[in-house]
Amino acid sequence: MAVVPGGAGPAPRPPLRMAGPRAKMRAMPRHSAPGSAAPGHSPPDSAALSEVDLALVEALQVDPRAPWTRIALAIGIDATTAARRWERLHSAGLAWLTAYTTTPTTTIGYVDLACRPDRLPALTEELCRWPSVFSVERTTGRYQLFLGLTAHDLTALDALVTGRVGELAGVDSTRLAIATKVYREGSGWLVRALAPEQRAALDDTAAQARALVPGRWNDATVATLLEALSVDGRRSCADLARDCGMSESAVRRVLGRMLRNHELDFRCDLANGLAGWPVIATYRLDVPGDKLDRIARALATRPETRLCVAVTGEHNLILTAWLHAPVECGGFEAQLATAAPEARVVDRVVTIRMPKRMGRLLASNGTAVGQVPIVPART
Repeated sequence: MAVVPGGAGPAPRPPLRMAGPRAKMRAMPRHSAPGSAAPGHSPPDSAALSEVDLALVEALQVDPRAPWTRIALAIGIDATTAARRWERLHSAGLAWLTAYTTTPTTTIGYVDLACRPDRLPALTEELCRWPSVFSVERTTGRYQLFLGLTAHDLTALDALVTGRVGELAGVDSTRLAIATKVYREGSGWLVRALAPEQRAALDDTAAQARALVPGRWNDATVATLLEALSVDGRRSCADLARDCGMSESAVRRVLGRMLRNHELDFRCDLANGLAGWPVIATYRLDVPGDKLDRIARALATRPETRLCVAVTGEHNLILTAWLHAPVECGGFEAQLATAAPEARVVDRVVTIRMPKRMGRLLASNGTAVGQVPIVPART
């Protein structure tokens, strides 16, 4: 679902949005400390985020808009402390929560871009400013950039890639893969700092939130609401109603409809390098068509898997993993071969730097320093 017209020609340069927390604090008694994660999948030691910080991030990954009282109960601290910790993480750019439309309502493309070395910094800066380019990664290999693009439809995606990206000065070649089915993306990846029973308690709340009665709303209303949520996914319905010119009950209904129809997703993200996952490895796999769904579902459940999406093109599956060190890349690929012997890895790259992730502008250390709201391209 497109939310704001894009248009052809050079991409606009919107002002960068600095994210700011809007946490509401409520007190409650203390409970037990956070539980340990599943054996072998514990989050690494981090100088920037404590064990409680990581548990807080995971609680918000499981149920992004849960009240602080429920979040605090799950991780074993009081609500005021939970809200205060989130404000610190958010203000420092260590963690953030955003909202975005999903693949049933938009067309997603992944572009590998090769360019002249002297043009790489300028191209990176330019593409980070485009609302329809939601992610930008500098990678190893013959393609220097890996881009995530969103468009209203296939025609708009083609115009974006060939008519705008392809015409930028210094671009030598592009390779486009179109997402056909997403098995996991960033909103489904977990820190794994919570015990199973803590996670289950939050899962129940998330399931109830998706059962709200849907309604019908025009694109302008949805666009206004999405822009506000993309800056801060925890804004209260009262705040959203005031700023978007809607009633509070209308906000609840439109959010309920979009969640129930899987048109909207929330993601609690974090500075992966400072949190202990500095290595982003992406694999392109060629999987037999009759085994693609089974293999993709299995690989998507791996704790390292951050992105698993079936695509068109030279290969039919893209898989991205977050790892603790470069030495783990070989071991992870060996595990892929064991888990899916029918699949063939046709390409493998490591991300050198990720200056943009789902609309968030990132500093060299991975902290969030600004935002360009995501807007699907239109013809």
